[in-house]
Amino acid sequence: MKVEFWQRIWEERLIPFHQTRINLRLKEAYADLRIPEGGLVFVPLCGKAYDMRWLALQGHPVLGVELSPIAVKEFFDEGGVKPVVRSDGRFERWSGRSVEILLGDFFDLDQDHLSEVRGFYDRAALIALPVDMRLGYTDKLKAALPNNVRGLLLTIEYDQSKMEGPPFSVPEDEVRSLFGPEFHIERWQAKDVREQSRFRERLSSLVEKVYIISRSTRQLIC
Repeated sequence: MKVEFWQRIWEERLIPFHQTRINLRLKEAYADLRIPEGGLVFVPLCGKAYDMRWLALQGHPVLGVELSPIAVKEFFDEGGVKPVVRSDGRFERWSGRSVEILLGDFFDLDQDHLSEVRGFYDRAALIALPVDMRLGYTDKLKAALPNNVRGLLLTIEYDQSKMEGPPFSVPEDEVRSLFGPEFHIERWQAKDVREQSRFRERLSSLVEKVYIISRSTRQLIC
């Protein structure tokens, strides 16, 4: 996913992935995530996801990172929030009502940005990336996220020969290879969602998988 591609889809409003209500899987799995009360939740490639508002309503400060200035501005505009904007290295930090979004490139994040994170939520980041970018994405998460962090990851699996993506099919063995061994990976749910999908005419099967991913102090990167 090149920078120019991501900027263009927001400029041209090609954003069918955007959801205007709370994601049902997040709501269902939230209790099992066991993020500490008041713990900071990180949302990579966040767009203008409504889920960030919902997480804030559960008492969590939220930190997103997003490349498109259109998405960031619309998130706050649609919430009726006038954000405070300040420089933060290579990012602009937009803040308002318990949500902060770093406007800039995810790959410019470092440990200082994420040192206070206690949970993370990836609904549409990993599946937005082609296969040659996924290892860089998970390597960045593994390098920048602290210990004792728990996250929710949503992926889809389908016959990639039937549809180019994005969203891309990311099979479970790839998820386990990308995140392991530093993270413990629990498949929380697997469900065929083809009939509810906008891709139902193109695919014979579309399986959504939900994972709870955790790192303890015993799973350090050497």
